[in-house]
Amino acid sequence: MSILSEKEAEKPISKSALREYAEAIIIAVLLALVIRAFVVQAFKIPSGSMKSTLLIGDHILVNKFIYGIKIPFWNKEILHFSDPKRQDIVVFKYPVDPSKDFIKRVIGLPGDTVRIQDKVVYVNDQRLVEPYAVFSDSKIMPAGLSTRDNMGPIIVPLNCLFVMGDNRDESYDSRFWKFVDIKELKGKAFIIYWSWNRDGELTWKPTESYVRWNRIGKWLH
Repeated sequence: MSILSEKEAEKPISKSALREYAEAIIIAVLLALVIRAFVVQAFKIPSGSMKSTLLIGDHILVNKFIYGIKIPFWNKEILHFSDPKRQDIVVFKYPVDPSKDFIKRVIGLPGDTVRIQDKVVYVNDQRLVEPYAVFSDSKIMPAGLSTRDNMGPIIVPLNCLFVMGDNRDESYDSRFWKFVDIKELKGKAFIIYWSWNRDGELTWKPTESYVRWNRIGKWLH
């Protein structure tokens, strides 16, 4: 291994070296853009609508090619791999305001009949087993007052999904604004790679620390 002399070390970097650095940076940026556009994208959870599956401050990765590959900006699918499945956790453009991204769980698929009776979800007249669902309000609202606890039955249209948050009493979802167009899906959430508790403390205790150590690396299902 050769060692540069002080005189040699003081020499300015050559144009060829600068070009190599620039090319490396450009390639790295392009690669990052391609990965973000077609493979994986990171998202931060801003609300509690998916508690306790996802908490405020969780940072997740979303698989963008699991359902297919789309051309960025045009949102046109060029390759189709699979269809969304019931109970997938998906990120999509909020139908009421497409500038915002929402994350919910798939409950109804195209053609399904969805009904909610006293907070219990039925799909095609079969009670849906939902170990992930939590409720913060013991009151049951009648259908005439709100669609939160009693709704339907309604049929999910072709190429659409019926989605709900796991935190049922505090989620604004398909019960209120109906369906998600499948073409507006951004991907399926699959892992928590970081979790920050803004109300935490400087401690190693998982439930009290700023960093929720016990949630990092948690697979989502």
